[in-house]
Amino acid sequence: MSEICEPIDQIAHFTTAEVAKKLGMAVRSVQLMVDRGELEAWKTPGGHRRITQISVDAWQGRQANSGDQAPEPPQRLKPKQRILLIEDSVHFQNLVQLLIQRHFPNVELHVAHDGITGMALFGRIQPDVMLVDILLPDINGAALITALKTHPQFAQCKLLVITSMDEGERQSYEFALNGVPILHKPRLVQDFPKALNELLVS
Repeated sequence: MSEICEPIDQIAHFTTAEVAKKLGMAVRSVQLMVDRGELEAWKTPGGHRRITQISVDAWQGRQANSGDQAPEPPQRLKPKQRILLIEDSVHFQNLVQLLIQRHFPNVELHVAHDGITGMALFGRIQPDVMLVDILLPDINGAALITALKTHPQFAQCKLLVITSMDEGERQSYEFALNGVPILHKPRLVQDFPKALNELLVS
């Protein structure tokens, strides 16, 4: 913070909020500008920051001369993305959880052990990405996908099928898998991080 040498009661000044309104930016942005020395300020005995008018005018002049715009207020962060895994194998549940923790620590993982539970959980958490096995104990993954397509939220959800079945074994489920990315479980460790990343950023 720049040091003020004149008696402070003789210096024209603004509060931080007044400068933020004048410059059209967030209060926090003004505070950072003071910390960087772009604006001159001091603190009152009560701890309130006062910013000199001359430094504000000078900053505006520099921005006008350079053609720069005042900084935009900070953007609201995107909410944490949710992933729903519908998989009955504890081994693959643990493997997917490990891969997500290692490569995507900021996502939120929810796990359903069967299709019926998965359908209920889908409606409750409204996931951004759904990972589905084909062979489930109560309702197979293809039937599950077909049923969820009628859900209003399904259009906003990305889908990835994870299965141990090869292409020939999946033929009877193609009615629901057309256009859906599929990962083969034996290559899960190698292929899963890239496949999930493409869905999260798309």
